[in-house]
Amino acid sequence: MKTNANVDANSELDFNRISSAIGFIVSRLKEQPTIEEIAAHVHLSEDHFRRIFNRWAGVSPKKFIHYLSLQYAKRLLLEKQATLFETTLEIGLSSTSRLHDLFVKMEGMSPKEYKNGGENLQISYCFSSTHFGEIIIASTGKGICFLSFHQENETALQDLMCLFPKAYFYENCDSHQAAIITFFENKTHFSLPIHLHLNGTSFQMKVWEALLKIPNGEVSTYGKLAKSIDNPNASRAVGTAIGSNPIAFILPCHRVIQSTGNTGGYRWGETRKRAILAWEAAQNTSRND
Repeated sequence: MKTNANVDANSELDFNRISSAIGFIVSRLKEQPTIEEIAAHVHLSEDHFRRIFNRWAGVSPKKFIHYLSLQYAKRLLLEKQATLFETTLEIGLSSTSRLHDLFVKMEGMSPKEYKNGGENLQISYCFSSTHFGEIIIASTGKGICFLSFHQENETALQDLMCLFPKAYFYENCDSHQAAIITFFENKTHFSLPIHLHLNGTSFQMKVWEALLKIPNGEVSTYGKLAKSIDNPNASRAVGTAIGSNPIAFILPCHRVIQSTGNTGGYRWGETRKRAILAWEAAQNTSRND
């Protein structure tokens, strides 16, 4: 029988191997590396590597390489440019690819809470393992206020405290955090609504809300996101707002790429961004097959 600790350890080890493999693939994408070469890079036999990769991504390494390619990203942008932001959230719950967006509810902190650095706020936090590495999750009584991938617990906690310098912090896993952990365990959809309690300016809130309208498995650009909030000349400001997103994965800033099709930067690492994008594309494909 597997314990949670073993599952978490295996999950982290698998992601580290996959992350290394993706980095290797990206560096040699034009040469289209063979499975033998990729497996050798992560010090595994071909069969073992295929099993781990299929378990992690749900598709073969060969198909996954297709999703990582620049040409695939460009095709997504061209095919979806007319309808990307025409899709509303008022669709039926039968669409598992949109459950993520439908179940995320955003609320901004009050001007006083925003201005005074979280004074009088009580924030609980916990650590967990996910499909894409270790995370810290923090919440107020109203919802999740921080979710970040990290390598060291202490550094992650310091990042949280810097965001709310006057708040009171205690380690605890509440119902908001449990919903996030359950989502990552299921890797499919939220079983309960996810509430976010966000510390941001009105402009940042607009950008973060627009991120939720980018469908799962698709991508947009900074320019298109700026147009979607009726501010077409604000691409640079949109990029800054995306870079300050405090909620990894749930607010899908990973779905915003450069107009050239290049992945672009990511607060939690470009390799992780590529991994999430390709994994989402793979999940969408498997659902539509």
